[in-house]
Amino acid sequence: MPLASAVTIQYLSPLFTSIFAIFILKERMASIQWLFFGLSITGVVVLKRFDPGINLLYMMLGLGSAFFAGLAYNAIRKVRGTDHPVVMVFYFPLIATPIMAVLSIFNWVTPTGWDWLILLGMGVFTQIGQVNMTKALQADAANKVTSLKYLGAIYALLYGFFIFGETYTRQSIFGIILILSGVLANVLIKKKTV
Repeated sequence: MPLASAVTIQYLSPLFTSIFAIFILKERMASIQWLFFGLSITGVVVLKRFDPGINLLYMMLGLGSAFFAGLAYNAIRKVRGTDHPVVMVFYFPLIATPIMAVLSIFNWVTPTGWDWLILLGMGVFTQIGQVNMTKALQADAANKVTSLKYLGAIYALLYGFFIFGETYTRQSIFGIILILSGVLANVLIKKKTV
């Protein structure tokens, strides 16, 4: 799946964050926000239909990732008064490492040379980023914090194009724009209602 498409599908997480917030955090949602949800879902349909590089299984995995990210953001807000950010970040690798160890047994490739340094750097910077994101989610409303993530879609398009040589059709770009428009409009409306 092209990098920009994968990142954009995962960026549906604020939609799930808003829906879960109704039940978990007892937040209100404006009626127009449902229109924006529909716009984003239309974008996913357009993206899948016109981008031959998107496999249905991988799209569903991306949607699952967005679903669980929305749930996680709400959980972080819910326990902000009781759990330290470092403790919350620690639980992710505590659960993910054994699961990924089992899954990677059959596909393991031993890193060599610079790969070890690159992997170590990615691990260190990921943990620093996770701790700071968790602190931000505890300090302010989830929709305000997560809105900064949308810069990543631009980076993904550029990385995909310049580093990985990916190309995008006009229709797939249109699908990405629909998804991001719906999510960003939802974030802006939510900021006004909070």
